[in-house]
Amino acid sequence: MSAADGNGALLEVRDLVKHFPVRRGLLRRQVGAVQALDGISLEIRRGETLGLVGESGSGKSTAARTILRLLEATSGQVVFDGEDITAASKHALRGIRPRMQMVFQDPYASLNPRKTAGSTVIEALEVNRIGTASDRRRRVDELFELVGLSPRLRNRYPHEFSGGQRQRIGIARALATEPRFVIADEAISALDVSIQAQIVNLLDDLKQQLELTYLFISHDVSMVRHISDRIAVLYLGKVAELGTSRDVWERPLHPYTLALLSAVPVPDPVRESQRERIVLPGDPPDPADPPSGCRFHTRCAFATDICHTDEPTLRDLGTPQAPHIVACHHAERVRGSHGNGKEIIP
Repeated sequence: MSAADGNGALLEVRDLVKHFPVRRGLLRRQVGAVQALDGISLEIRRGETLGLVGESGSGKSTAARTILRLLEATSGQVVFDGEDITAASKHALRGIRPRMQMVFQDPYASLNPRKTAGSTVIEALEVNRIGTASDRRRRVDELFELVGLSPRLRNRYPHEFSGGQRQRIGIARALATEPRFVIADEAISALDVSIQAQIVNLLDDLKQQLELTYLFISHDVSMVRHISDRIAVLYLGKVAELGTSRDVWERPLHPYTLALLSAVPVPDPVRESQRERIVLPGDPPDPADPPSGCRFHTRCAFATDICHTDEPTLRDLGTPQAPHIVACHHAERVRGSHGNGKEIIP
């Protein structure tokens, strides 16, 4: 799929920080903070899909909710279509939000069990005062057909649908206000593998049909590669690597990205047996007490003394046409390790 080169940025995230206070004692004094996001910067062009990957606890969902201002940022800026939404009043935000929507992770928890599928989608129109009652009913039928559901199912309750059908209802609800930007936050992780491909293909088709821009969040690197124009790798609240989908997949520059790719299974027993699997030692550090220097150095095979003391800055090792940004002191060594004679990347 083609990247939206030349179309300009629809969304700009600048040094976004989100810390959650840690309180203890009888008086609930703040004794620290969980650094869920610690200064991430991203740009999503119009018509583009940016994939955001990382293991659990890396800050992916916090990023999604902070970008949409479902959570208030500690600092930083989110600029959507030229408007700084981090500084927007509640009244101004009400006019912006219909253009920014989210498809949530769990199709079982994100739907009200007491509302029919049709009522769930109509509610999005009612809250934003879109159309008359008859217009809303027609719109619901259109949305059901758009996501591959029969309008005759509109009066059924969530428990009467399969997981894939529920997620389609969630997508219909997100599209009800005709948004330009949609965040899919682990939208396929709770579904069966056979259904995941259907939902990803649906999202891709809707992107082309409705000229949408996506932030696609997942821990499944292979699925992100399939749908995304560019990929950002998040580790412990910071961007580790950002580049085109092809560059990140075929020429990773960060040791953490290399480890993520080595965990992707290959459906060929011979190739799988010949691949080198990178197993990271230990668990991710505590985000309330992150390591000094590079946050990945406690689990990194390339780490040296500088990694323990100096935090790496993001630098571009790509081309003017395809920037490839990485935060690693030893990115050149990581790139050179690809040709060590044993396959790592599937």
